[in-house]
Amino acid sequence: MTKSRLGASFGSLLRNSTSIIMAAGIGVTAAFAAAGTAQAEDASVKIGFVTFLSGGAAGPFGVPARNAAELMIQSINSGAIPAPYGTAGVGGAKIDPIFVDENSKQKNADYLKLVEKDGVDMVVGYISSGSCKAIAPEAEKAQKLTILFDCGTPQIFEDIVTDPKYTFRTGGHATMDNVAAARYLQQQDVSLDSIAGINQNYAWGQDSWRDFSQSVLQLKDGATVSTEQFPKIYAGQYGSEVSAILTSKPNVVHSSFWGGDMEAFIIQGSARGVFERSKVVLTTGETAMHRLGGQMPNGTVIGARGPHGDLAPESELNDWFRKAYFDRFGTLPTYPSYKMAQALLGVKAAADKAGSADQDAIIGALRGLEWEGPSGKVTMALANGHQAIQDTAYGTYMYDKDAGKATLVDIVRFPAECVNPPAGVTSIDWIKGGFQGAACD
Repeated sequence: MTKSRLGASFGSLLRNSTSIIMAAGIGVTAAFAAAGTAQAEDASVKIGFVTFLSGGAAGPFGVPARNAAELMIQSINSGAIPAPYGTAGVGGAKIDPIFVDENSKQKNADYLKLVEKDGVDMVVGYISSGSCKAIAPEAEKAQKLTILFDCGTPQIFEDIVTDPKYTFRTGGHATMDNVAAARYLQQQDVSLDSIAGINQNYAWGQDSWRDFSQSVLQLKDGATVSTEQFPKIYAGQYGSEVSAILTSKPNVVHSSFWGGDMEAFIIQGSARGVFERSKVVLTTGETAMHRLGGQMPNGTVIGARGPHGDLAPESELNDWFRKAYFDRFGTLPTYPSYKMAQALLGVKAAADKAGSADQDAIIGALRGLEWEGPSGKVTMALANGHQAIQDTAYGTYMYDKDAGKATLVDIVRFPAECVNPPAGVTSIDWIKGGFQGAACD
C-alpha cells in the first residue's frame, strides 16, 4: 500500500472513530439527563407526623388532624390543590410520611427515633401543650426542622425557646383565643361582673385562664373572679368543680377544655344547669359542635382556635378543602384538620419559594413568611418570624332540631393585630398593659 493510500485509510478510520465516540457521548449525555429528570421526579421529603392516634384526644383531635394530613399529602404530591398551590410536591419533592402516636409516655424518645433512626427531613405535629414544651428544646438540640401545628401555650417562644432556629408554630397561640373570647363577650353585651373558670391543670389550661381573666379585668372595671377550678387533665368527672361553679353564681364560665374533657364537661355541666345559669364560653368548642349536636346547649359561645371550621372565611381554597375532606371522610373538617392543612401549606409555600425541600432552604423561606390557608392569611410575625398570627372569630351555638344541624350565629371576626401581642412583648405584659398597640378596627 502506498503512503498516500495509507494516509487516506487512516484519515477515514479516524473520522469514523470520532463519529462513533461523538455518538456515544451524545447517548451518555442523554442518559445522564434522563436519569437526572427521573431523579428529580423521584425526589422525596420524609416527614414525621405526630398526633393522637389513640386515647381520649384521638377522636375529636388526633384523627381529624391525621385525616387532613393524608388528604393534603395526596393532593400536594399530585398537584391537585387550587392556586397558588397547583404545582406537585414541596419544592418539587413528594412527601413521604411517617405517622407516630402522640399518646405516648416517651415523647422525646419517639421524636429522636424519627430524627436519628427513621431519618426524617422534618417533623410536623403535637396537639398537647405539654408535648410542645418537651419537644421544642429537643428540636433545637437535634437541629431538626419541627413544625408545631396545633398546641397553644404562649410559653413555647416566650419562655421555653426564646431564640428559635429550627422550631416553628404555624397556628396562633392561646393568647389570641382568650383575648378574643373576652372581647366577644363584651361586644355581645354579656355581663362580665363575675367570671369563673374550669381549665385543665397544666400549661394550656393555666395560660388560657390567665389570659382570659386578665383580659376581662382590663375590659370591665370592677370585674371579680368567683371561682377558678383546675382539675387534672383527662379527669373525666367534674362533679365537685361543677358544684363550685354553681355555688359561686358567675355571669360567665370560661373553659379551654379540649377533646374528651370538654365533651364530658358539656354533658355533665348542662345536666346540672351550668349552661342555663351562666354564659359559657368554650375556646375549643368547635370540635364538639357537630359531634354532640343537640347535646350542646344553645347559647354557648364557641371558638375554634382561629378562624377555622364553621368560622372559616369563604374562599376557593376553603371550598375545595371542605369538599375534598367531606368526600373522602364523610364528615366536615374541624379545626385540628384546618390547622394541619395550614401547616402543610406553609411548608409547601416556603419550599416552593426557596425552590428546594432542603431544610435550610425551608427554614430561611418560612421565617417571616405570609401565605393563604383554608382559614385565610397566616403571617409568621412573632418570635423572630417563627410564630404565626392570624385573624380569629367567635360565634354563638344554635341547634336546629328540625334540620338536625348545628350552626353558629352572631359571628364576630377579630383582626390578628387586635388579639395578638406585638413582636417583642410577652402576652401577659401586653394584656396587663391594656393591649397597647392593638388594632381592632
